[in-house]
Amino acid sequence: MSEARPGTAQYPGQTTAYVLNVLRTYRKVAMVGLSANPNRPSYFAATYLKDYGFEITPVNPAYEEVMGLKAYSSLKEVPMPLEVVDIFRKPEEVPAIVDEAIELGAKVIWMQLGVIHPEAREKALAAGLEVVMDRCMKIEHARFHGGLNFAGIRTGLISSRKPQFDLKL
Repeated sequence: MSEARPGTAQYPGQTTAYVLNVLRTYRKVAMVGLSANPNRPSYFAATYLKDYGFEITPVNPAYEEVMGLKAYSSLKEVPMPLEVVDIFRKPEEVPAIVDEAIELGAKVIWMQLGVIHPEAREKALAAGLEVVMDRCMKIEHARFHGGLNFAGIRTGLISSRKPQFDLKL
């Protein structure tokens, strides 16, 4: 398979229907690497998913709390059962997270945009987990549920008019 830019690669079995089924089936998301900084992509994604009824569990040893939710230092501390383990970490950290998720009986490994680790993906699949790699859970949910708009922000406005920008300098 040729190298593609993040979010565009199609991995075997990772069809649109497969991703949609994962989003419809699982509602509990342990977000590994969730930041308390509202400017970080993980925070933005967590806020969106929480607004759409997903149960978010922050996993980050740097915080006691994120978004008013108790944060856990590791997956082992998260109250069971684990459903989706959404990974916002560097690719080299993925294998250890996948091993822990398998050990704890998680159902899904979700690796965010740019988080690509084919060996960890294969290991999770072999253990019976569902795997989505190199995709953003927020963006994928928004594609199917009308939440994708300008810059990924749901504005609540529906219009066929092209926005006019005041560019007086």
